[in-house]
Amino acid sequence: MRATKTILLLTCLVSVLFVTGCTNWKKKYQSLNVEHQNLRGLLERERAEKGQLASQVTQSQQTIEELQRQIAERNQSPAEATGFGEGYDVAFDASAGTITVTLPNRILFSPGKAGLKKATSTELDHILSVLQSKYAGKQIDVVGHTDSDPIKKSKWKDNWELSSQRALSVARYLMQRGIAEDKISAVGRGASKPIASNATASGKARNRRVEIVVHMR
Repeated sequence: MRATKTILLLTCLVSVLFVTGCTNWKKKYQSLNVEHQNLRGLLERERAEKGQLASQVTQSQQTIEELQRQIAERNQSPAEATGFGEGYDVAFDASAGTITVTLPNRILFSPGKAGLKKATSTELDHILSVLQSKYAGKQIDVVGHTDSDPIKKSKWKDNWELSSQRALSVARYLMQRGIAEDKISAVGRGASKPIASNATASGKARNRRVEIVVHMR
């Protein structure tokens, strides 16, 4: 009798352990399956993103080559070929994959000031329309430059600060009108990158500028 009870008890214990073991293995399988599906989803998303990136790179390179062709074969100016139009100072660098639109500070700012002259800028609005229609999604740098004259009568510590604040004013103008924050940056270069001699008034006027640089790649 005692032996029978012992056998029954052991049988029940083995059954419980077997059922529990099956349940644990089932849970482990389900967990591993979920993890597998997650990893598979990540892999597929990564492949899709790589494919999209490769497509964007190809499109950008085709655009660069087309701009080169228009400038070389059709004898178009960079301003015409890039879509900004005559009257704008535009430079195209095929090797770097950049388009640079330069605006003299006299159009945008009063002497020693970093706020835009007017609430609405015809020049910036035109540049904005071209950016949104032809170069949507491209990375944009707004770069401020000054002449070499030291700051004397304004509140700015030096030309680096003034050029940075002017670049930021232009960047904010563009962002407020639709350019995504993660697609634009603002930087000041002070007098470190002159394009003319600071020994003459005309040279200084050329050096006081804001550049809007579009990165095609």
